[in-house]
Amino acid sequence: MQERFMKVYAKGNKKVVLQVMPGHFATNHSHVNYYVDMTGIKYGHKMAKEAARTMAKAYINSTPINTIICMDGCEVVGGFLAQELTRNGVNAINQDQEIHVITPEYNMNGQMIFRDNIQPMVWGKNVLLLIASCTTGKTINRSLECIKYYNGNVVGIDAIFSAIDAKDGIKISSIFNTNDLPDYKTYAFKDCPLCAEKKKIDAIVNGYGYSRL
Repeated sequence: MQERFMKVYAKGNKKVVLQVMPGHFATNHSHVNYYVDMTGIKYGHKMAKEAARTMAKAYINSTPINTIICMDGCEVVGGFLAQELTRNGVNAINQDQEIHVITPEYNMNGQMIFRDNIQPMVWGKNVLLLIASCTTGKTINRSLECIKYYNGNVVGIDAIFSAIDAKDGIKISSIFNTNDLPDYKTYAFKDCPLCAEKKKIDAIVNGYGYSRL
């Protein structure tokens, strides 16, 4: 499958590169015709730093942020984003402030939780939700419910790739979107035309990667 990958470069920052693979893929909530691979962005420190620099532009000068909640293995990007938003020499509202970078835990019922020692970083705080990929928005829904439960105030949603523009009235800022992949499609399981054509599913995918079938 590796030979099928194509590269997509971020507008305004060619150092941030997304790898995409056409095919038939199953997520937890839908079927898609592209696998969007973010391995290099999430786990390579150089590209993660460039991605964070690109993301920070949406929040400099305008949005006080106390906490970044990272989903789908985005902690490296989240750390650089906090650094970018608070660094000296930038006319930023968060300059010199402390920004916590945290990740939720899942209990035995699959519910997102924060332990007692982490809850003060969410309770009453301005929260930026950082997610790798958003196709249907269901992961964002679960995250927003969790943050609301712990009395966090979501001031922004950032994604590496998003197929939707907003959720619950909150704009989703993303480095890549469907303008970068104009023929990207997502389908409900029962409505997938690729299944109707009996095309084999290439892999099961999520924000962490893919597993071939």
